[in-house]
Amino acid sequence: FAGYTGGRKSLFPGLAGYKTVWANHKLSMQPGSESLILVGNPVHEDLREALALGVAGKAVYSIQLVLDKEHRVGFAAAGDLEDSFRQAVAVADRQFVLDIDRPCEVVVAVAPHPMDCNFYQTNKAIQSGGAAVREGGILIVVSECPFGLGENQTLYDLLAASSSPAEALQRAASEEYRLGVQQAARIAAILQKAQIWVVSSLKDEEVHAMFMTPFASVQQAVDEALRLQGEAAQVLFLTEASITVPRLRRGA
Repeated sequence: FAGYTGGRKSLFPGLAGYKTVWANHKLSMQPGSESLILVGNPVHEDLREALALGVAGKAVYSIQLVLDKEHRVGFAAAGDLEDSFRQAVAVADRQFVLDIDRPCEVVVAVAPHPMDCNFYQTNKAIQSGGAAVREGGILIVVSECPFGLGENQTLYDLLAASSSPAEALQRAASEEYRLGVQQAARIAAILQKAQIWVVSSLKDEEVHAMFMTPFASVQQAVDEALRLQGEAAQVLFLTEASITVPRLRRGA
């Protein structure tokens, strides 16, 4: 929700206290706090303001890296923090952004290891899939989740305590902010436009409590999705969904 990682985030929230992190993350509930967006992004703008205050009058030498999915260095830029960050952003766009012509009826979003460790981390794959699925479509999330829901259960608790995705959104906006609420709100927003089906080791009752549908296998889920959406439905497979960001082409 800061647009891009790296750059200013190395210092804030990298070296920030809990209250600073909390205040910055709370801004993710505001419009504009989206992946690939910097201009008008309240989280990014707050980070830049904090950076300016924290290093006022000091020169910051920055080394920015863009890693591939194997965590190998694919690009490096050094020098002024802002300049090196902009260079890294341009490379990251080419490497991790998938331009699509239109939203798809069925999207299969796979959370690769280790991002499949729990459901909280799986959220990254869900957000990527949600960006590509059309209104009334089906998002199939594939994530083993051997460690269950994850240590931060705010995401699950908010959804499970609500009677509908709409109520979850309302609660997220009106209740006192907690770290993790923004993930629940974003999932609830996806659920308002599409179904989310989950292939994982989570308990069926946990999946149902989040307004999602559990499936035993990817094949079973895809077959059922095509039965409902029609054989002519366009299916998009995001095999590295946690690090792939779909983006609708301009004018599409």
